Amino acid sequence: MLFGGYQHTIDKKGRVFIPSKLRDDLGESFFICRGISGKRCLCIYSLPEWDRLVAKIETLPSTKASTVKRFLYEGSFTLECDAQGRILIPAVLREYAGLNDEAHIIGMSTNLEIWDPALWAKESEQYTPESIAAIMEELNF
Repeated sequence: MLFGGYQHTIDKKGRVFIPSKLRDDLGESFFICRGISGKRCLCIYSLPEWDRLVAKIETLPSTKASTVKRFLYEGSFTLECDAQGRILIPAVLREYAGLNDEAHIIGMSTNLEIWDPALWAKESEQYTPESIAAIMEELNF
């Protein structure tokens, strides 16, 4: 399970360190793509999770599936970590997510999200104890 929040620098070549705890769960190679949750972040999926996502997309009506596939596949890349545990985020994805010198990496159970720290700070302002409690009430937890 992927969890935790980590802040790391992005070097001049566009590489960012992925903590070993997260690398272990991702496997040797994995996919990176634009986020599909309506947020300007990047997502990383292990190969099995990528296959699950693709299978779910295939269940959509064909027009919707094609729209999602165009958005998702056009900006998707297969990656591996280098010997130092870094990945090279393609320039087109760094530009999409507004990534420059820093990245905030969040484990989301089945995937990772990579955010520009300023965008993440703004996004996370809405996550208050009260807002989370309201959502949890739906689970009767």
